[in-house]
Amino acid sequence: MAQSTREIKRRIRGINNIKQITNAMELVASARLKRARDRLEKTRPYYNAIYENIREVLGELGSINHPYLKPREIKRSLYIVIAADRGLAGGFNSNVNRLAEREMKYIKDRVKVIAVGTKARDYFRLRGYDIMAEFIGITEDPSFKDAKNIGTLALEAYEKGEIDEVKLVYTRFISVISQQPDILRLLPGDSLKADEEKAKRAIIEFEPSLDDVLNYLIPKYIQSVIYGALVESSASQQGARRTAMENATDNAEEMIDELLLTYNRVRQAAITTEITEIVSGAEALR
Repeated sequence: MAQSTREIKRRIRGINNIKQITNAMELVASARLKRARDRLEKTRPYYNAIYENIREVLGELGSINHPYLKPREIKRSLYIVIAADRGLAGGFNSNVNRLAEREMKYIKDRVKVIAVGTKARDYFRLRGYDIMAEFIGITEDPSFKDAKNIGTLALEAYEKGEIDEVKLVYTRFISVISQQPDILRLLPGDSLKADEEKAKRAIIEFEPSLDDVLNYLIPKYIQSVIYGALVESSASQQGARRTAMENATDNAEEMIDELLLTYNRVRQAAITTEITEIVSGAEALR
């Protein structure tokens, strides 16, 4: 009896310690999520406006023969995969990594990867992918400088002809309990062109030249989209971690309740047995 109840009490203490940790992590994730959502609300309109403006400009120009916009024969692809530097975030890391791998596994020998976050780097390194670069320690508090560095690497590889397309894999923040992995094609930017049916509304003149303007505008667009994806993924990561820790805390409480019920039953059974033995012994002495 003593050993059985002692073991149950030990398990209760262990689970209670874990519950305190998960509860603390939930509170930390909640605070970080608030900051990440505030940043997202300020950032999302910015890169959405950039996207719409560049589509509008390109739509006015019609057919453009620019290296960033001209379609290529796809021989080698670059995937920028944004995951997290830490785990304990539910399916956040596995969902975005698996989405990227579903596209890449059939062309594995023709793919390069820019891994953002320890979990992306480790996942694709373990599976033998060609990791062109890695960015570690930026996923929870990204800056525009980080996005600029990632975008510059991708553009340089594209300009040199080392790759023929660039795709961005990230997690879109929908709500605290809902995050959606997504893939966005960055280069070539032929998808940026507005529909051909759209009528031109104005005659635009570019100084010093159209190529110079696009050489400036399109890299800024790419950097802005990458930064937006970093911010979206940061908020998604904290939302997923908060939900995971909340669920873990709730599960720990349920386990403690079940163990307490078991403990009381075992203890009651032991007491009943002892009383029965005492009564039986007293009866035997008569």
